[in-house]
Amino acid sequence: MGRTRVSTLALIAGGVLVVGWGGLALLSRRGNYLAPVPWAVTILLLLLAAVVLWAARAVRAYLRGDRPNLDPLRAARTAALAKAAAVAGALLVGWYGAQVLLALQEIAFEPQQDRALAAGAACVAAVVLTAAGLVGEGHCRLPPPDEGDALDMRQDGAHD
Repeated sequence: MGRTRVSTLALIAGGVLVVGWGGLALLSRRGNYLAPVPWAVTILLLLLAAVVLWAARAVRAYLRGDRPNLDPLRAARTAALAKAAAVAGALLVGWYGAQVLLALQEIAFEPQQDRALAAGAACVAAVVLTAAGLVGEGHCRLPPPDEGDALDMRQDGAHD
């Protein structure tokens, strides 16, 4: 599993932002609006970011030698969780960003101000989740093998 690129996440967020804003603008012209973003979403996204960082910290401690043992399956699951958090965070940045843009178009109305504030907070929390996923992936990355180890592995594979 390769490391997630920031450019890929930016493309995901930008694509969802454009498509989401277009769809939401079409709905609003027809008189349909989404319910405001609950504040619980912001709290849950921040909690999820904290869980990702906490799990990745254990893997990092093991790789540094500060922790005597770690289940390899837990390390793999933590790496997968970190990658999923980064991608999901990017998707949510685009989605909540689209809601912010839509609310800003009618910011003079008080309900739209509340909607923009809640969606903006969720968007910031999604950015935090994305960053936590990237940091978590970095903590789960194995150091590159020594050149001697890589040469030994190639020579062992050649004799099989």
